[in-house]
Amino acid sequence: MTTKEEKLLELRHEIDAVDRGLHDLIQRRTRIVEGVRDVKEGDDVKIRPAREARILYRLCEEHQGHFPKRELCRIWREMIVATLSFEGPFSVAVFHPDDTPGYWDLARDQYGTFTPMQRHGSARAVVEAVREHQATVGVLPFPSRDRDEPWWRFLVSDAPETPRVIVRLPFIPGSNTHDRDLDALVICPLPQEETGRDRSMLAVEAEEDIGYPAIENALSQAGFAAAFHQLWHDPSRPPGWTYLVEVFGFIGSESRQMSRLKDALGGRVSRIIQLGGYGTPLSERDLAPASPEE
Repeated sequence: MTTKEEKLLELRHEIDAVDRGLHDLIQRRTRIVEGVRDVKEGDDVKIRPAREARILYRLCEEHQGHFPKRELCRIWREMIVATLSFEGPFSVAVFHPDDTPGYWDLARDQYGTFTPMQRHGSARAVVEAVREHQATVGVLPFPSRDRDEPWWRFLVSDAPETPRVIVRLPFIPGSNTHDRDLDALVICPLPQEETGRDRSMLAVEAEEDIGYPAIENALSQAGFAAAFHQLWHDPSRPPGWTYLVEVFGFIGSESRQMSRLKDALGGRVSRIIQLGGYGTPLSERDLAPASPEE
């Protein structure tokens, strides 16, 4: 008759065998990533935030059993970031004011335990660090109507090296930051790619204050709705009003939807710039255990 100790030993041997199999698969995955690196040789930035988001969406949809989805996604985030380190240089510039240190925790959660990170006391310094390739990505506060510094205005440019919004944090609920209401955006000079669960950020420039309702109506005509908006106006400059609009869905810079939006606004605006966007973060519902019938 098998004793308790013998059964435990047998089960531990099974766990060890599974661990060796996992390790073998990680090494195999790494060799494949090295092939991807060789194919992408010459690309300035090698990260693919939309693909990373789709991987986690799929994991949450397909996962079964008692292992928690939150920790599963954390394992994959560490693995994704670890492979970035040998695809090319990778570092993070983080907005880190003395009164709100939590952005550092949000960045660390998303970009791994050992990734090099730099603290910056102003949002503009983060934007410039990314623009000048001193950091691969930057982490900045999510825009707020009562925030003194609308940093997103530094992204309102057609120049190819201008950073764009690529991720919203925390992507996995349950951040290590003490402020559970804190959220942030990640910037990098990459065009937005569609995930199927998107929000897009637009800057609408006008030479006069056209009012947000005009933009909201134009969005409706183009088949979209706004999730958030903010106005920036600098009276010391030539007349100019710039609206930041976060839109439900994906709007590419050269898409038909963008053309319809421009047509709906007509001559009231001077230009519309796509500032990037992101696949929506995982929700608590995404992380809930699968029901038995699933």
